[in-house]
Order: sequence, then C-alpha cells, then structure tokens
Amino acid sequence: MKTIRKQIAIDAPKENVWTVLLDDNYTTEWYAIFSEGTTAKSDWIEGHRIEFSDNSNNGIFGKIARKKPYEKLSFVYEGFIMNGIEDTESPMAKAYIGSEETYRLTEEDGKTVLSVSCDMDESMYDEMSSKWEAALQRISELAAAV
Repeated sequence: MKTIRKQIAIDAPKENVWTVLLDDNYTTEWYAIFSEGTTAKSDWIEGHRIEFSDNSNNGIFGKIARKKPYEKLSFVYEGFIMNGIEDTESPMAKAYIGSEETYRLTEEDGKTVLSVSCDMDESMYDEMSSKWEAALQRISELAAAV
C-alpha cells in the first residue's frame, strides 16, 4: 500500500470547498472522475458509516474517522462492495481494511489549500494518482463557482 498525496490552492473560501466535498449537488461531478455515477451514502456524522458506490453497484465502504468542519475530513475503509454485496474477506478487501482517505483545508495567501492523502494499492497507484489530479482540478472549479 502506498499513499497518494496531492494538494491544490483554490481561489475560494474554505466554506465553498467544504460544500463541494460533501454536498451531493457537487460530489457526483467530481466522483465521476473515479467512476461514473458514484455517489456517497452517509449522514456525514463522525463515527458513522460512509459508502461510495457507482452505477454498477461497486464501491468501497467504511466509517467517518474524523470530521472537523472546514478543516479535516477522513475515512477509514472496512471493505469493498461488489455487485451490491459487501466484501471484507477477499485478499484485496483485506489489504484495504484500515486504509485511510483524508482531506485537509488550510488558508494560505487568501486561498484555500486542499490537501488529500489516500492509501492505495500499488497496482492502482499511478492510475488513481492521475485521477486525483483531475478530481482536485474539478473541485477547484466547482468551489470557485459556489
């Protein structure tokens, strides 16, 4: 497992960036970079479940490990969803259990700096790293338009 680390300076207040990270009106636009039709199912309460799944009922699930509005949001993953069925037993699922995805927002020179870290299987690292570049760019565009 390797950790993807990316960041972008966004010309928008952190409240706008936070909205783009959590609001369904925006998330479906940037989640689509990873897999078309992806949505998040969650009440967005720290300690509660989060599930990301796409049009083919495939995805990943876990819990919200930390939520500090306008500053930090992190997930810890507990397994995959394959054809709508939870998978915690396959070798790939077991490898991802305990992996993390974290978003941090800071202010710097009048901009919001969004930093993302995401644990990733080495076989998918390059592809997902590229997708994160595109996703951060889309988040920036959406936040500037909020």
